[in-house]
Amino acid sequence: MARISYLWRRGATYYARIDVPLDLVPILKKPTLKRSLHTKDEAEAKRLLNAVIEDWRREFDDLRARRVLTDADRDHAVWDHYEAALDHDDAVRANLPGETEIEAATEAAVERVRTEGVDMRDPLAALDVALDVQVVKDAASVDATARQAKLTDMRKHLAKGETALIADEVNEYLKRNRVYVEPRTPDWISLARRMMRSEIEALQRTLERDKGDFTGQPADPLVKPAIGPRRETAKPGETLMEIFEVFASENPRGVAKDRVDQSRRDIGTFVELVGSSFPIAKITKAEVREWKQLLVKYPVKATETKAFAGMNIRQIVKENEGVGKPVLADRTVNRYLSSLGAFLSWAVSNGYLDKNPTEGLMLKKETKTPTLPFTTDQLTTLFNSPWFTGCKSADEWRNVAKPGNVLIRDHRYWVPLIMLFSGARPGEIGQLAVSDVRQQHGHWIMHITTEGDDTAEGKSVKTEGSMRVVPVHPELIRLGFIDYHARRIKEGGSALFPGAKRNERGQMMADVSREFGRYMTRIGLKEGRGLSLYSFRHGAADALRRAGYLDNQFGFILGHTEASMTGRYGQMPQGMLEQRVELINAIAFPGLNLDHLKM
Repeated sequence: MARISYLWRRGATYYARIDVPLDLVPILKKPTLKRSLHTKDEAEAKRLLNAVIEDWRREFDDLRARRVLTDADRDHAVWDHYEAALDHDDAVRANLPGETEIEAATEAAVERVRTEGVDMRDPLAALDVALDVQVVKDAASVDATARQAKLTDMRKHLAKGETALIADEVNEYLKRNRVYVEPRTPDWISLARRMMRSEIEALQRTLERDKGDFTGQPADPLVKPAIGPRRETAKPGETLMEIFEVFASENPRGVAKDRVDQSRRDIGTFVELVGSSFPIAKITKAEVREWKQLLVKYPVKATETKAFAGMNIRQIVKENEGVGKPVLADRTVNRYLSSLGAFLSWAVSNGYLDKNPTEGLMLKKETKTPTLPFTTDQLTTLFNSPWFTGCKSADEWRNVAKPGNVLIRDHRYWVPLIMLFSGARPGEIGQLAVSDVRQQHGHWIMHITTEGDDTAEGKSVKTEGSMRVVPVHPELIRLGFIDYHARRIKEGGSALFPGAKRNERGQMMADVSREFGRYMTRIGLKEGRGLSLYSFRHGAADALRRAGYLDNQFGFILGHTEASMTGRYGQMPQGMLEQRVELINAIAFPGLNLDHLKM
């Protein structure tokens, strides 16, 4: 698999594999990372690969950031150690013997004299018995003496620059917080000296307590409550992206793969901000708010811009102040927030955190230009234009708008027509298999489904409810769609439209959607927004309304209903199919003549 260096096959299963940067090998203690993609299909492996690689790269960035102590790290270490020392003192004092324990020790000594026959006239024997009681009586003063001695030694060591008395505590703090600072480096020594000052203050408080004063506060200005962000570390298997993969596998809303992939990329920028090991339960509005504020300034296509190569989201936003690339539109920022919000809503339901912190943080929505249906005149102009009647070249998009004798009769020709007479989405049509078009109860149908995933790139639908049976409109049959289907059977291959492809994001026919809008501008059919490939779908809906149907009576034809077994397996009673045939046949466009397209 040399052409994709991160993809590796072991047996029949594909894996992601990446070499650990040399500077991080001592931390991860391995030179290579491997992760199963749980698929034997190369196309599916390619689709899943990027997310895994990006997850590892975020982890590498996080590990590098954890090799350097921040001011917040030092502040938290100092204050945590101070409070821990006082908590330990509280626990010790709670267990010091009081009058009751002293009386019990005295009674035990007397009982020992009686039962063991100790001769109290023997000075050594008497001392041995008395010591048992004296140890209990002197426990508090012995503890106080030990603390005073430690305070004296700690001050001497601090003055001399020695750290032996605090080394274990420093290393434990670094380990607990996954901060990778080598012992005896300047950062490590700086932290050790600060924690020694923290313990000196705590020991002074304990000596004040011995005198009954529990009100003392640190005099050292270094020892104060930390206000900077604390490093957080998720439990193994519970990093944000690991939990996201559980969410993606469950896919509670039944969304299409390309939308899941989009969400993974969106949430990846949030992980860049908080760190790959940030625990999901610690996400608050503060982190989401900071992310939103950065997204508002985040340049379009930042990951594809060389000027931002190797930068995280904060660095990209800072760099763009000088570069001046256009930034994300408000609706795109809201898409990012929506991706995170859907994930965290699921996380709340599954007990990973208590409340969704994205609530109330969406930007005010822009007034969106609605997608308009084509008028009859516009349809006439369109179907008499080079895309449908003959162009200069079908291989170069810019030449499709120029008249010529080259006929386009692949997916680019059929998808707009099928959309117009069915209301189906372009991606649903583009991924149809030859077997998805068949006869049932004497009618030709299209089965829009994820079944039969034997094409090179897989199949998907927008939601589970999008799987459905749609009869083939008589006008499509008249124009030669079934003849086209018969030719595809003879040619062989599973895909009905083998030329229809997914882009790198897994979106089916994204190139056609993009170029169709440009084409309409070239032929003078549109200016600005409003018309698009989806105008055909809106036109089908309007045609059904003109025929007297209400939206809730034909929504299932467009894929707006909940999933059903019929939709999944494509089998239905004859009476139900007849109702659908009646609906599809009601789609009509008075005044539109397509005789010139008949094959």
